[in-house]
Amino acid sequence: MSTAQVVVLAGPSGAGKSRLAERLGLPVLRLDDFYKDGDDPTLPRIDHGANAGLVDWDHPDSWHQSDAMAALRELCATGRSEVPIYEIAQNGRCGSRAVDLHGSTRFVAEGIFAPDVVAACREEGLLAAAYCITQHPLVTFWRRLSRDLREHRKPPLVLVRRGYALARDQRRVVAHALRQGCRRATGDQAYAELTANVQASSGSRSDSRFDAGSA
Repeated sequence: MSTAQVVVLAGPSGAGKSRLAERLGLPVLRLDDFYKDGDDPTLPRIDHGANAGLVDWDHPDSWHQSDAMAALRELCATGRSEVPIYEIAQNGRCGSRAVDLHGSTRFVAEGIFAPDVVAACREEGLLAAAYCITQHPLVTFWRRLSRDLREHRKPPLVLVRRGYALARDQRRVVAHALRQGCRRATGDQAYAELTANVQASSGSRSDSRFDAGSA
């Protein structure tokens, strides 16, 4: 029987998922930490265009979905899970960390593959809400490029080429998230909805304002 539920934040890379998760102040499970290591022979490759031959990090076969779901279930059931730390600049896992809910009945799971966990979480009664966070493609492109350059994630030319490809693909990414059961919203809209019940009675749990139900 679950004791906590998850707020899933999906959307294009750079749309503001991590920013919203920070604003909510809830424990966070970073689904992107479940990427496969860069030397994994099962990684999918881009087979056309300027990026042909590079790993397709936006393909669902580039991450361990079963491991991510196991962590989600463990967090909901026990309030704690040991999860990997993935460093994009190092192209792989570099350790692990404990995600601890510290008694919270809500936590956030965010990442580009977040839509792929929504259906299972809903069926298993683990889902509190699911959003696809969106911005104008140019805003998303600039935020993503600025972040990736600042963190030295990949060589600059690779980041620019990938950024343009992702900007062109944003409509498909959003459509996929909506089909999987996410609700489209900007970060501000999702924050307003998730905190709509901020009026809490005296002595209620600190995260009671997030009891918003499924989105």
